[in-house]
Amino acid sequence: MTLREKVGQLNQRMYGWDAYRRRPDGEFELTRALYEETDRFEGLGALYGLLRADAWSGVDHSTGADAQTGPALAHLVQRHVLERSRLGIPTLFVEEVPHGLMALDGTVLPVNLAVGATWDPDLYERAASHAAAELRARGGHLALVSALDIARDPRWGRTEECFGEDPYLAARLTEALVRGAQGDMDEQGRFSSDKAPVVLKHFAGQGATVGGRNSAESELGPRELHEIHLPAARAGVRAGAAAVMAAYNEVDGIPCSANGPLLNGLLRGSGDRGGWGFEGLVMADGLAVDRLARITGDKVSAGALALNSGIDLSLWDEGFTHLAEAVERGLVKESVLDTAVSRVLTLKFRLGLFEHPYVTPELPSADAGRSLSTALARSAVTLLHNKAGVLPVDQARISRIAVLGPHSATTAHQLGDYTAPQRPGTGTSVLAALRDLTHQETELRYAQGCALTGDDLSGIPEAVAAAAASDLAVLVLGGSSARTPDTEFDANGAARTAVSEMTCGEGVDLADLRLGRAQHALLDAVTATGTPAVVVLIQGRPHAVPEAAEHAAALLTAWYPGPWGGEAIAEILLGHTAPTGHLPVSVPRSAAQLPVYYNHKDTEYGSYVDEDAEPQYSFGHGLTYTTFEYGVPNIRPDGASCGDQVEVEVAVTNTGGRAGRSVAQLYIRPLRTTVWPRTLELRAFQGVDLASGECRTVTFSLGPDQLAQVGADLKAAVLPGSVEIRVAESARGALGVVPVVLGIKG
Repeated sequence: MTLREKVGQLNQRMYGWDAYRRRPDGEFELTRALYEETDRFEGLGALYGLLRADAWSGVDHSTGADAQTGPALAHLVQRHVLERSRLGIPTLFVEEVPHGLMALDGTVLPVNLAVGATWDPDLYERAASHAAAELRARGGHLALVSALDIARDPRWGRTEECFGEDPYLAARLTEALVRGAQGDMDEQGRFSSDKAPVVLKHFAGQGATVGGRNSAESELGPRELHEIHLPAARAGVRAGAAAVMAAYNEVDGIPCSANGPLLNGLLRGSGDRGGWGFEGLVMADGLAVDRLARITGDKVSAGALALNSGIDLSLWDEGFTHLAEAVERGLVKESVLDTAVSRVLTLKFRLGLFEHPYVTPELPSADAGRSLSTALARSAVTLLHNKAGVLPVDQARISRIAVLGPHSATTAHQLGDYTAPQRPGTGTSVLAALRDLTHQETELRYAQGCALTGDDLSGIPEAVAAAAASDLAVLVLGGSSARTPDTEFDANGAARTAVSEMTCGEGVDLADLRLGRAQHALLDAVTATGTPAVVVLIQGRPHAVPEAAEHAAALLTAWYPGPWGGEAIAEILLGHTAPTGHLPVSVPRSAAQLPVYYNHKDTEYGSYVDEDAEPQYSFGHGLTYTTFEYGVPNIRPDGASCGDQVEVEVAVTNTGGRAGRSVAQLYIRPLRTTVWPRTLELRAFQGVDLASGECRTVTFSLGPDQLAQVGADLKAAVLPGSVEIRVAESARGALGVVPVVLGIKG
């Protein structure tokens, strides 16, 4: 390959939607911009977002490629690239798959925070497999998936993209994502035609930005990085992830895209030196390479710095287009460039693109996608409190229900950020689902009451009248990540200014976690009527709504549950199914408390004079329509040596009158150890389905992965000492149970 051709393989300069135009007759034509880009490097290394559709790209059903026409568009572009490539090297089509394929007619899944609330890796694995199959059937190859960010500050607008605040929960879900999307490779390490290699993002520590502000600095010490922000990435690499994306943030002054010790040392280094031995691809985040010019002086040296530090493939940057000049100036060795090119070409070989550049498998069933999306939504709905047992709704006693609030009759705000436009009629709102599922004799009264944002209180009297005339009020409040055509975007797609009813998503960070003024006024007015009120929060971050905790008869959170989330919520309200979700994050009482995550260091955690320091609801909390009792754990054998496997048994009994599901959560609390411990650390969990009155012994197998701690040398190992084993239904519950102590010998 010539130097020019090599450089071309490392560039992903174009926005995919600029590569084509859809003619009035519905056919696609390629643009001059694509011709110029492929001629520039005699080919095209990768193309981002050919199928992407949203307010930023401006692509909708009138201008873009849907499920039926997507493969033809992909084939048209691929054919052009092969014709322009002297060596016949195909391009990689790289697409966003944050919660389902971000393309027209792609199945929208609940956001990651909702996935975290399911505590169900097996269900998520099946959903990830479906999303990958949709991507490949549309002609795409490589899936960009958020998985590695840990939600440590809910003011951050991208909290919805996190699996939660805990590294162990995130690690198990990241493994499930990789298994589901990539599947089993053949003997040559090749992917099946209906599986997609994933790019896990973002590596590393992006969830720890100061003040919850997007792309801000991360004040991370090495221990916090290793204990909290690296385990999910480590799990994904072990599971075989094909690629990772370097994050925007810096760690101790070194931007991740220029962090050689992080990328070439820890990620790719050999095991005998403490590295992970990763052999896959590292992609830069959008325009992150060009940002390095702030410290290098120009974009040529910025590209050289990123390449030398371990970046293989750029995203929209100019810096990587000048790598030939960087080689000629001696800023980077051609052998380093060759190594990066080999990683890009290897991934193309593993996808079978050289032999079969145009193969697209059959599109998976849309019904199957809807079923998986609804199942995730159903499993994610979390019951936070249920005073006097108002839920499930007894329709023999309650015949008049007021359905109120800005979220109750719409699906647009259930979807989360990074979502393609939906066809009219897609999805089910809470109101529509209640109309479908309640008895014919049940009278439903609807009033919006107010908007998600703003101070307009004019609709509240109508909502109050509806609530006062009803036996029960269902008040659906929350936030929205919905973008509109008038949203202003940064060059990387983040929202520059919040418009309409946006309160969450990339670029939409909050200083305060309260809902809008009108929503709080509506909540106060409805609960003041004396009619029992069930509050449902549809949100992308844990909002602080202490009034709902105090005055609502019942409180549920559904996160962003996807198009059919209304159906899942209604089923749970009416008792057609019982809630099984558990919180993947702690719910604060106010933003002034932050941080409130459960696994803080085990020090004297003092309170405030003016407010409680504890969260409103703790990590792991989640009620259902029955109750459970946990026995004292038993360890077999009694002690362990480093590297030994031990089993922990605990009896779980359904003490209520209905069948239900509990999530048994095993936490460790180090007592004697060589480093300062955290108060609690989740190290295992297991869903348990029990009939009324049934008792079952749940067994956890704990090995080095579950018992390891990060030592003084920042390496994870089973350290000599002793740890308490606590099993409960939440982190707060674990602090109150009788533990058993496991001694670990050196």
